[in-house]
Amino acid sequence: MALPLPTSAAPVVPPAAHTGWIRNRVLFSLIVIGLWVAFGMAFLTQAPNRLVSGVGIPLGELLTGARWWVLLPAAILAAAVLLPAARATHWLVVLAAAAGLFSWVWLAGAQARWAMETAESPLLRTSFGGGFWVLVVLYALAAADALQRLGLHAALRTVVGTSVALPVVVLLFQGHLDALSLFKEYANRQDVFQSALYRHIQIVLTTLVPTLLVGVPLGVAAFRRPGLEVPVFGVLNLVQTVPSIAMFGLLMAPLAALGGWWPGLGISGIGLVPAVIALALYSLLPVVHSTVAGLRQVPSAAVEAATGMGMTQRQIFWRVELPLALPLLVSGIRTTTVQAIGLAVVAALIGAGGFGAIMFQGLLSSALDLVLLGVLPVVGLAVVVDALFQSLSVFLRATP
Repeated sequence: MALPLPTSAAPVVPPAAHTGWIRNRVLFSLIVIGLWVAFGMAFLTQAPNRLVSGVGIPLGELLTGARWWVLLPAAILAAAVLLPAARATHWLVVLAAAAGLFSWVWLAGAQARWAMETAESPLLRTSFGGGFWVLVVLYALAAADALQRLGLHAALRTVVGTSVALPVVVLLFQGHLDALSLFKEYANRQDVFQSALYRHIQIVLTTLVPTLLVGVPLGVAAFRRPGLEVPVFGVLNLVQTVPSIAMFGLLMAPLAALGGWWPGLGISGIGLVPAVIALALYSLLPVVHSTVAGLRQVPSAAVEAATGMGMTQRQIFWRVELPLALPLLVSGIRTTTVQAIGLAVVAALIGAGGFGAIMFQGLLSSALDLVLLGVLPVVGLAVVVDALFQSLSVFLRATP
């Protein structure tokens, strides 16, 4: 007997999508890991002061009274594993992840405030435990997976992904988290934090200028003359193998000598200049590689058509090749910028400043929350810059 043909009203769903009761294996795996973390790792730690190792507080001890509501988003995520893989389910996961992030942060702030009100010493510190950070990452991964399944445009996906963190931002500006040790460190060093932010951004932007001025022409030259490609990439790959601290050390002596010969240059072996030179050397490879790759993917028919119209080599580059290669070039700049944001932390070792100075100060004083005060903004900057450049790259690809 012949089977009825499927109609447009009843789309065919692959059988593998409905096998078993688990409809979303990624979300199921995240929930299993979350359960292990909730019962096996400390959610918060408490210490008599900022220099003493704290005692872990498991999540179960915090769920007293009306605080059980913080598990509601987790229950929704668990139920979403059993629901069909529809758009409504994916949006439900995004909303539950946002509510879950809010609930964990709210619980941490509420416990820290209660601990301060009942503590005998004002030096008591309540800090985030390993369980808190893992749960936050798991909820963020659940939201990212749901957004990917929704198939949203890159710009809209960035907006929605940012909105997931908005409830946490509201708690932050309401002062709900002020009793936590991390935010006490920020309150004590607010001026230092702002100076480090400006300095870190200055290092990154100052690195991008010479990187683009040297990297793009070098990539164009390697594309125009194939004989240059092998030695250029050989040297740039060799630079990547040099550890950053060793690179700073190699630059200190010649720059110090140069500053001694010409004091008017204001150059020394430490500070901003050697940091920018080292970071620019590391940043050249992604820019040169993306420039060559972008120019290679320009259709030869477009170049031939421009030549037939009487355009010069310069006009072809600016009006045809560069616009078509721009999406890949932006991807290379994205990689370069994110890399520079991270490597700028190490530049604090030679007096360049930035968030690395706060981080190393925390390491030297064994203050974990001070270390986090220097690390978390770097992670945030990298995520924001990556999302912005990714949206720009997708926009350029979609623009005719």
